[in-house]
Amino acid sequence: MNKNKNCSTRMGIVGGQAVLEGVMMKSGDKVSLAVRTGRGIVIENSTFVSLRQKHKFCNIPILRGIISFVEQLKLSMDILTKSADLQEYETTEEPPKFEKWLNEKFGDNLVKIAGVIGTFLGLVLAIGLFIMVPTFAAKGIDALTGGAIGKIPVLRSLIEGVIRIIIFVLYIWLVSFMPDIRRTFEYHGAEHKSVACFEKGLELTPENAKKCTRFHPRCGTSFVFVMLILSIIINSFIMIDNTWLRLASKLITIPLVVGLGFEFIKYAGCHNNIFVRILSAPGLAMQRLTTREPDESQLNVALTALEHAIPEEFGGKTDSETVIDKYTKLPEKDDSENDTETNIENS
Repeated sequence: MNKNKNCSTRMGIVGGQAVLEGVMMKSGDKVSLAVRTGRGIVIENSTFVSLRQKHKFCNIPILRGIISFVEQLKLSMDILTKSADLQEYETTEEPPKFEKWLNEKFGDNLVKIAGVIGTFLGLVLAIGLFIMVPTFAAKGIDALTGGAIGKIPVLRSLIEGVIRIIIFVLYIWLVSFMPDIRRTFEYHGAEHKSVACFEKGLELTPENAKKCTRFHPRCGTSFVFVMLILSIIINSFIMIDNTWLRLASKLITIPLVVGLGFEFIKYAGCHNNIFVRILSAPGLAMQRLTTREPDESQLNVALTALEHAIPEEFGGKTDSETVIDKYTKLPEKDDSENDTETNIENS
């Protein structure tokens, strides 16, 4: 009984994100990033205080979901930038001339500028793929059927939603063939297994985490699928026939979809009834693509991040020293370095 109580207190207090050769874990305002490099597992601890902790009105249902979504986007971009910087630190190759020119021209602001441009292009791509393409495609199908679909808002919304889901699944499936993305999906699996290991109250070891599931109801993949399903329902109430006004209406309803999606994921993370299982099923099935089975070295990275993010009452750590584990492959020293060290020791 104590074990069940212990497990229930662990549910929903930690979440994470896979990054380039690493994992970020967050619990409360504690954020820990662990990245595997040639030097070992580099740890960066920081804090991220949400507006929900500063202002009570930010905890109003739906509004808190919108706030959390925006904050998570910002945090994700910052963490991805940090993980990329840690990987670049390990690179000894001479950068191209164009990259040198950019560094000389913009200096430390280069990463920030690239992040802003990347975020903007990402938003444009998302709006184009998941809002504009389904809307115009459904309009084309409506024209082929002589306007029959447009007369039934629910049917039109359903067709747009199905097209949107097909695009999403195809996009994830195609990018999963890229080696770097596949590695990130493996770290995504490591993140899920580590969280599952913690929530079960098991000792945080790669061996224990390996036995846990890599599918989790609070995953961002499940959140996206919930949003896709909710958008079908909400968009069925949009009676506007003009394509551009319909697009504008969908953009306006995005905050509502995000807010409702957050409330469901929050509920699903702490409940396991039949209602949750049915609505979570598509997202959990999609995680077969967005997560891959990690190896023990990847699990150890995720567990390291987890140990530095969880509260101290659960055994959380506060140090930020680089961890050299048995999976770390340190660069071999050449003979001249060995001779130098030997001479120093002999002297």
